[in-house]
Amino acid sequence: MSHITVERNRRRQMNEHLKVLRSMTPCFYIKRGDQASIIGGVIEFIKEMQLVLELLESKKRRRSISPSPGPSPKPVLGPSTPQSEHSTILHENIKELGASCNSPVADVEAKISGSNVVLRTVSRRIPGQVVKIISLLENLSLEILHLNISSMEDTVLYSFVIKIGLECQLSVEELAIEVQKSFS
Repeated sequence: MSHITVERNRRRQMNEHLKVLRSMTPCFYIKRGDQASIIGGVIEFIKEMQLVLELLESKKRRRSISPSPGPSPKPVLGPSTPQSEHSTILHENIKELGASCNSPVADVEAKISGSNVVLRTVSRRIPGQVVKIISLLENLSLEILHLNISSMEDTVLYSFVIKIGLECQLSVEELAIEVQKSFS
């Protein structure tokens, strides 16, 4: 009897937690009412919120570096654009090897994640920029597995998941630099 009661309480508690998760998640993330759909929807919602948080943090950092006088000024590109700062980020875990390449126009980050590269760019909205990045990646013979675009006001975050081929001779730092160049 004790085991049955413990199991019943565990299921009741699990169902209560699922109800709370479902109530905290926008309905369009959860397609069905079963446990797997609820948990999957919550995971997608949390991932999206993480991207929005990154976007807001980047926007805040960008504003503190170069405050803009107008509502949405267009970036000036050309020979007067300052040189990008290149920095390599090495984490203790080798699976998180990555590089970032930041400039006043855009922040670019590339991280190795298993057999893929996660490439993120944050910049002001520039018409046609995502097409330039896709074209560059295709010219480098890289396969785009996933693209997520998040925007807020005049700032946009492009997040790519790219498959690493065995023939790829490009380092993550070189990839970040090449993508940064596409912004000018």
